[in-house]
This record gives sequence, C-alpha cells and structure tokens, in this order.
Amino acid sequence: MNETLELLTQILNYPLFTIQQDQVTVRRLLIFVGILFCFWLFGKILIKKWVSRLLVRFRLDEGTSYNLTRVGYYLFLTLGVLISFQFVGINMSSLVVLFGFLSVGIGFGLQNLTSNFISGLIILFERPIRVGDRITIGDEEGDVTEINMRSTTIKSLNNIAIIVPNSEFISSRVINWSYSDPKVRIDLDVGVSYSSDLDLVLETLQRVGLESPDVLKSPKPEVMFMSFGDSAWDLRLRVWIQNPKENIPIRSRLNIAIVRAFRENGIEIPFPQRDLHLKSMPAGAGRGPV
Repeated sequence: MNETLELLTQILNYPLFTIQQDQVTVRRLLIFVGILFCFWLFGKILIKKWVSRLLVRFRLDEGTSYNLTRVGYYLFLTLGVLISFQFVGINMSSLVVLFGFLSVGIGFGLQNLTSNFISGLIILFERPIRVGDRITIGDEEGDVTEINMRSTTIKSLNNIAIIVPNSEFISSRVINWSYSDPKVRIDLDVGVSYSSDLDLVLETLQRVGLESPDVLKSPKPEVMFMSFGDSAWDLRLRVWIQNPKENIPIRSRLNIAIVRAFRENGIEIPFPQRDLHLKSMPAGAGRGPV
C-alpha cells in the first residue's frame, strides 16, 4: 500500500515541462484542468441559465440578452484561466514567453482561426447581426440561432443548420432583414389584359392590400402602373409587413387573394402571346438533285 502511494506521489510530482523557473508537474496540470472544468461547468449553469432568466425580467430583446450572456460567459472563463494559473503557482509573467511563442504559431498556422475569433467579437459588440435576426448571406436565408467564438449557426427555411465562419459576416455582403426596423416591403407584380377595366383593376388590387390582415395600414398599400408589356399591363401592388420572417407565406396569401379577386371581377391575367409566321416556299425548292 505504501509503495502504491509512493509511486502515485512520484507520478503526481513528475515534472512535465518548465516555463522559465516555474516547473509544471502532473499534479499542477490536473489541478489546472480541474479548476478550468469547474469554471466551465459553473459558467454553463450560472451564466447561461440563471443570468439569462434574470435578463428576461428587464424585457431586453433576444439579441441583446444573448450578447450579454455570451460576453459574461467569456469573461467568466477568462477569470477561471487566471485563477487557475495563480492557484497552481505559475507566475503570470512567466507566461509572457509562452504567449510569445504561441503568437508566432498564430501568425503562421492559425490565421483563419484568429480571424474568425476576432470577427466573432466584432459581431457581439458591434451587433451587425443578432440572435433571432432573419438574414440572407449568399444564396442562403435563415434565422441566426447562435453566435460562437469561431462560427455562427443559421437555421435555414428548410430547418437545416448552416455553420458559417464569423469572418464571412465581416468580409461579405449580408442582408439583415431585422437590423433596425423589422418592417419590410413586399412588391407583387401582376399583368392584366389590355381589354380590362383599368380603374376596376386598380381598385381591386388596392382592396386586396387593405383587406389583408398581414399588411400594415401605415404605410398604406400602393398600386402602380409599371409598364406596357407585350400582352398585358404590368402592375405592382406594394405593401408593408411587420415580420420579415413571414415574407414568403404572406406573399403567397396575397397572390392567392389577387387571383380570387380578379376572378370575382372578371379580370383576365393573359397568357404570353407569341406570333408564328409561316412562309411558303417555291415549288421544287426543297428537292435535291436527281
């Protein structure tokens, strides 16, 4: 038994490496990892659970609450790292040399990771996007569900999680439907036959916009005559909605309402017309040599 304890003590006191004059043993490393794990676990429970519930009482929006919770979590982990180094007896000044070597590695091999991390901090503090925002980046549209140190998670309209590196939000063009004012405009283009009663068409489209429960009354719906098409008058119904996340369903309901209203009033939506000209050929033109 004594031999086992002595062997265990030797293993725990075995020096792994030295940072200047500070010797790092197995015991110190285990204590360091244990303290970090405790701070990580308490951070998950304390910051993400209790603090997030406390912020709900202040009636903050979802994006602000998430940013405060995330920043508090990172600060809590940073405090845990500093306490861990002090608890195991490693002088912080000794880590300057280690960080100097790490900075060389970051400059050569971790540029992408560093760029994404810094971009994540910019996103959290500058807030070009927030959790809950409806955004379009590239060809993908979805809602921001999580902003992490390296990447941001977007849930697409097909309920698919898309992991986007944070640097893309800083260097690429991003459409944020919910950035300042969630109110957005929808334009619906429709063509009607030249034989239609224009005043009736304008009145019908205006009524569709005003009677829709999805459309805001201010700004008021507008109907505009856009152009003379090949086989129709090109008109546009312009409306405003409150929630950009309902853009596609509302557009669909308005299109259905337009079709039904046109049918009730005998307004025709014409098919595209194409003229085909047949030209007769001289007799014998298509025959080959005999």
